[in-house]
Amino acid sequence: MTDWVIRLIEQAGYLGVFFLMFLETVFPPIPSEVIMPIAGVAAANGPMTLWGVIIAGTLGAMSGNFFWYVVARMIGVERFRPFIERHGRWLTLDWYDVEKAERLFGRFGPVLVGVGRMMPTIRSVISIPAGLLHMRLGTFLIWSAIGTAGWSSALAVAGYLLGRRFGEIDHILGPLSSAVIGLIVLTYIWRQLTWRRRHSRSGS
Repeated sequence: MTDWVIRLIEQAGYLGVFFLMFLETVFPPIPSEVIMPIAGVAAANGPMTLWGVIIAGTLGAMSGNFFWYVVARMIGVERFRPFIERHGRWLTLDWYDVEKAERLFGRFGPVLVGVGRMMPTIRSVISIPAGLLHMRLGTFLIWSAIGTAGWSSALAVAGYLLGRRFGEIDHILGPLSSAVIGLIVLTYIWRQLTWRRRHSRSGS
């Protein structure tokens, strides 16, 4: 898979970086932790520039971010309610949780989106609650762009500086990604175990 990424970037240049980052955001078969360092390596070896790689990667990811935001916003949180009421037990969500998330996004939405864009795994799904809860489009785009550009820049610069040793980046980001996924799994298990207690307290 890594060889395919390398070939696509070598053959398509900036368009390849854009396409891969869009694909990673919409349906993440390849993590950005692979794409952007490889693009950074390509920039170090020419003919692409580091700034061009960062811009192409950011625009590609932002296109995917916007896609999921629009889809989620078209659904809307109210249309999501019957699904929550029917399958909330397995999602570990009830409507009280959704209302809390709505209040949280109302107060800290920009920060949640901006920081979420720089966290493995979370960065790919943060558009969905933002769209479901009708976060302002302008605010969403600005903070998504800040977080996405920061993440893409860090990875591209790392690849640019390390040259072909981008495997060293994975030694750092690999455990971090695993830790985030592990935390998500543990949180899900905890919410399953405490579901009845939380559900009875919420009165739903």
